[in-house]
Amino acid sequence: MGGLWLAVLVYMLWAGASARRGRAARRVRSLEIEVVDSTSQGYLVTGPQVRKWISQSGIGTIGTAVEEVDLTAIERLIARNGFVESVAAYVTGQGALHVTISPREPLLRLLTDGMNAYVTAKGYVFAAPRASSLYVPVVTGSYRPPFPTDYVGDVRAHIDRSLQQIDARIEELERSKYPCYRREQANDRDIAALRRMRIKRQWWRGESAEAFDKRVEALREKKASLRRAYRYRAQMIHAEIERIEAQQDAERLKQKKLEKSYEDFMKLLTFVETVEDDDFWRSEVVQIAAHTTPSGALEVELTPRSGGYRILFGRLEEVERKFDKLLRFYRNGLSTLGWDTYRTIDIRYDNQVVCKK
Repeated sequence: MGGLWLAVLVYMLWAGASARRGRAARRVRSLEIEVVDSTSQGYLVTGPQVRKWISQSGIGTIGTAVEEVDLTAIERLIARNGFVESVAAYVTGQGALHVTISPREPLLRLLTDGMNAYVTAKGYVFAAPRASSLYVPVVTGSYRPPFPTDYVGDVRAHIDRSLQQIDARIEELERSKYPCYRREQANDRDIAALRRMRIKRQWWRGESAEAFDKRVEALREKKASLRRAYRYRAQMIHAEIERIEAQQDAERLKQKKLEKSYEDFMKLLTFVETVEDDDFWRSEVVQIAAHTTPSGALEVELTPRSGGYRILFGRLEEVERKFDKLLRFYRNGLSTLGWDTYRTIDIRYDNQVVCKK
């Protein structure tokens, strides 16, 4: 019985060694690139581009032993491009190195204020790749989004990091008040000591009333001088605390503006989705121009396909009501007056459409 188990063990060791030799002898025979593109609007990346990336990286592929292919390095190489949502690399049993890439699906392209980036519906931003060809709505204008022009990543994450940095700055400013508080307490102690300052007539020395009055007058002048000094010191301390608090208020205002800017950014994405989800407006709206007003609010203008006029849409509020109002004006006004009658159509105001020739 013992001999049987020994034979089984020897066979297992031999089989394992043979399998290892077989794997070591296997080499990559081909490179297969699969780009899983869920959009019919064009492409962000192509197979030949990915092949070029891998070739230029120096990572071994065709002809390399299967066990020596650095699949993780290939995945990292491709995933570092912000427009790639996921990537998986593996070697098939036939020796084919297969790389599957799922690009992100952008909702729009931002070409505003130095920006050239794609944005997904969930607010992920990535730079427009060279030679990409995607037919998505383009937003132009002077609009300033709440992230740097070279930012790649989730916008909400960028906002949260910025808010945390501002919180840290506010806390730092709060700590800078501590020396002021200590000086304030010391000044209060000096004021209390000043109030306790008294003198008594030195009867045991035979001090005259005139000499005592002189000492009283001198003390009164000293206390008046100290009182002025302590009052001035308190004013300076209070002014320093107010200056720091003003800086904190300015930082809090930055936070509010940042949140409002993010809210407007997400409204812009929702607005584009609304246009794209409606067959008529998707065909009618040729271009969206976004602008940041002096107050910091986001407003948009639309360029229609049907005429040579501009539509002043304004802030992205009550979007459906504005579109309904515009559609009624199309049917009851422009269809009768003519599509080239006006230069601008303003729907920013409640219950009215203001047109200019």
